[in-house]
Amino acid sequence: MTTQDGAAQHGSSIDSRLGCSTISFRAWNLPGALAEINGQGFGEIDLGALPGVCDHVSTPLPPELVDVLAEQILASGLAVRLINADVAEMDDPGLDAAAIQRRLRTLVDLAGAVGTSTIMLACGRQGTKPRTELSRDIATVARTLTAAAEFVNAAGLELLVEAPHARRLCADLGRSEMLYETLGDAPVGAVLDLSHVVASGGNEVDAVRRFGDRIGHVQLRDAVLGDINRSIGRGEVDFPAAIEALAAAGYRGHYSLELETHDIEDADRPTEAGRAGRYITSLLQGVSPAAADVDARP
Repeated sequence: MTTQDGAAQHGSSIDSRLGCSTISFRAWNLPGALAEINGQGFGEIDLGALPGVCDHVSTPLPPELVDVLAEQILASGLAVRLINADVAEMDDPGLDAAAIQRRLRTLVDLAGAVGTSTIMLACGRQGTKPRTELSRDIATVARTLTAAAEFVNAAGLELLVEAPHARRLCADLGRSEMLYETLGDAPVGAVLDLSHVVASGGNEVDAVRRFGDRIGHVQLRDAVLGDINRSIGRGEVDFPAAIEALAAAGYRGHYSLELETHDIEDADRPTEAGRAGRYITSLLQGVSPAAADVDARP
C-alpha cells in the first residue's frame, strides 16, 4: 500500500488528540517519516531530537538547519505537538544555566518556526545508577530543568520532562516522585510514557494518581517488566485503564504513539502505526475495540 493509499483508507479515523512520534520511523529520513505518519491519518507529531536514537533533528542543532527542517515539517501539513530532545546529561553537576540555555537556543528557534509550544527533556543521563548519590543527583536534574524552563518560558514555550524513564536516573515512580517534589513550583510539566511505568515495575493508574496534576503529554508503547520495546498489544500495559484514569483525573492533553519497538520489521511499521492508532482512538472515543472492529493485538 502506498502512503497515498493509506491516507485514503484511514483518513480522519485517527482521533485528533492522538499523534505519532517520528521516533516510530527513525529508520527513515525526516521527510520519509513525515510522509508515512501522514499516510496513516495522523495530524500531528512528536519530533525526535535524540542523539543515537532518532536524529531527525540533529543535537546540537546547527543554526543553518533550523529553516531547512522547518520547511520540511511545514510542507508535510503535520502539526508539531512537541520537540522531544536530549541536549545534555541533566544530572551533570558541571552543567550550568548558561550551558543548558546555549544548547537549547536553536531548538527554541525551531519550535517557533514550526509553531509548537513545547520542548521535552530527559530526566538524567542514560543509565539508572546515580552519578554521586541519588537525592543529590535528582536535585541536580531539578536545578538544570528549572534553568531550562526559565529560558524556554521566556520564549513563550513550556517545558516538560519525561519521568519515569526506565533507562535513566528517574527510572521508576518513586524516583520520579522525588524529582517532582524537588521541582516544587518550578514550571516543569510531566510526560507520562506508559511503557516506562510498566517496564520499571509500576502501575499505570498509580502513575496517574501520583502525577496527574503535572501531566502535560502522554506517550504510548507497550512493555513488560524490563522491556520497553513492545508493539501495542504485545505487552502488559493496560491502555484502557490508563486512559480512563487520565480522563477521570481531568487530563485534556494529547497522546502520541512512540513506537520504538523491536518486535516488528521496519517494512511493517506504517501498517502497525495505523493499527495502533485506530485502537487507541477507539479508547479515546469511548468505543470498545470489538465494536470499532479494531484488534488490540498485532
